[in-house]
Amino acid sequence: MKKINLIRQGTVAICTINRPDVKNALDLEAYYEFEKIMKEVRHDTDIRVVVINGEGTSFCTGLDLKFAAQIEQLSIMELENLIKRLQDIFAFEKIAKPVISAVQGYAMGNGCDIALASDFIIAAESAKMTMAYTNLGLIPDLGGTFRLPRLVGLARARDLILTGREINAQSALEMGLIIKVVPDDKLMEQTMEFAERLAQRPPIALALAKEAINKSLSSDLSTVCSLEASMQSICLQSNDVKEAIAAFAEKREPEFKGR
Repeated sequence: MKKINLIRQGTVAICTINRPDVKNALDLEAYYEFEKIMKEVRHDTDIRVVVINGEGTSFCTGLDLKFAAQIEQLSIMELENLIKRLQDIFAFEKIAKPVISAVQGYAMGNGCDIALASDFIIAAESAKMTMAYTNLGLIPDLGGTFRLPRLVGLARARDLILTGREINAQSALEMGLIIKVVPDDKLMEQTMEFAERLAQRPPIALALAKEAINKSLSSDLSTVCSLEASMQSICLQSNDVKEAIAAFAEKREPEFKGR
């Protein structure tokens, strides 16, 4: 991969957007490399947590405007098919393991949407997030109109999307958009500490809990309780539960295998 790097640190996969010369803006090749990597981490059972970050001083400034100028020549149907493919790449809800975005500097447009699609966002003090689409006469197109209102509420989502205004890390924290603000030089260190803690958790339970939480957003209580009962019966039959009970009895930390 040239523009998106993947390295493994134990059971944590680190996916780095590697276009620092353009503040990690994405062109078609970068999107398609992202697609290959997401398929890889989705199906690799040795990977328990995914971390996404950006090389250099920014997380991702969204769509590369040179690439945007090129795709203007596509028909409406071609554009719609391309956008749907890109949406599927960043549908992190389909990845049965936690996804964390470590955001420093700018997260703009598609870059902001990528962070929003993650299960957790940890931001450096330098982070600046903006749904900048309307500044260019566009609307969010990677699921931002679905995810942002569920994180910050309708009024704030309307404000951030319609004005395209920029918010800093502290404002994002106060809105509930991110879970933590850390010094820039501690961003990856503290993100990896959190990722490794999650990686030690029971994989089956984490995957099913993530799925249940996501489905609860569009379900009623009865449906969610039925889903919980079904998923819990799966968890109760897993070796991870037996290991947790044994570890408690033996006064040691459990070693979950995800079986």
